[in-house]
Amino acid sequence: MGQPNLESDLMRGFLAVAESGSVTLAAARIGRTQSAVSLMIRRLEDNLGQPLFERQARGVTLTARGEQLLPYAQRVVALLDEAALALREKPLTGPVRVGIPDEYSGTILPRALAAFDERHEGLQVSVLCDHSDRQLIALEEDRLDIAVIHDTSYFQEGELLTIDPSVWVTSITHMQHLRSPVPVAVYLHSEWCREFAEASLNHQGMRWRRAWYCDVASGMRNAVTNGMAISPLSRSTIPAGCRELTAEEGFPAIDSARVLLRRNPRGTSPAIEGMAAVLREAFRPLTVARTPGAAEPLSPEAQALAPRM
Repeated sequence: MGQPNLESDLMRGFLAVAESGSVTLAAARIGRTQSAVSLMIRRLEDNLGQPLFERQARGVTLTARGEQLLPYAQRVVALLDEAALALREKPLTGPVRVGIPDEYSGTILPRALAAFDERHEGLQVSVLCDHSDRQLIALEEDRLDIAVIHDTSYFQEGELLTIDPSVWVTSITHMQHLRSPVPVAVYLHSEWCREFAEASLNHQGMRWRRAWYCDVASGMRNAVTNGMAISPLSRSTIPAGCRELTAEEGFPAIDSARVLLRRNPRGTSPAIEGMAAVLREAFRPLTVARTPGAAEPLSPEAQALAPRM
């Protein structure tokens, strides 16, 4: 028996019908007539020797064979669209200086920045991984073109990328939050840590001790994953094997930080705008669910007294 002929147009037509549940809607989506789409599906079913859809009074549903084909069709169509976009795009050139928070240096941003750098070979990308206050200084001194910063004061200007609160995190295995006093990881040089993280424990009347000192978020993650201490981390960066502590356990959220995109006011370029789009897309999947029973964040006036790292 010969191999089935899975032409790209047939896969695109199949995907349109599968996602819309209707031949009529699929035809409008891909700019074909209804009869043309029906013919595409018949050809694909003939090639595979099995039906892909069950016809119903209102639209169609996938058969078991159709469900099996669906993820392959999604990958094929996505790859074709990506190739078409890459070939249409004009290559970007020049330098782009971008700042990112330490919290995200080992999570969502490295892949995005590496992909951007690889896609535009003529681009010179340099990254400053540092705390938000230092990135703002670098923007003012014209050492950065664009930066991702945390804003706990809600007074900073910039494009909102997401809301990513800081929370207390414990290891599921080591359960250090049950000890008394609770061992805590703290930042060495951080007003935010003293005025927000440590203050939240004091406000709860918690007995705690400083058990781990560092100045980088990766050190905080190591402290909690290795069972040395609980750590204050951005909710989106909680490591595997760890979990957020809740208000019911005596650990309400520490802040309600906004993640902002800030630009150098001296100007922009296609390369900088391309980087902005990459950063925007990197944060798009982040969803921040508020913990039931969590305390309300501090007021902007109170938060303004202690800028985030």
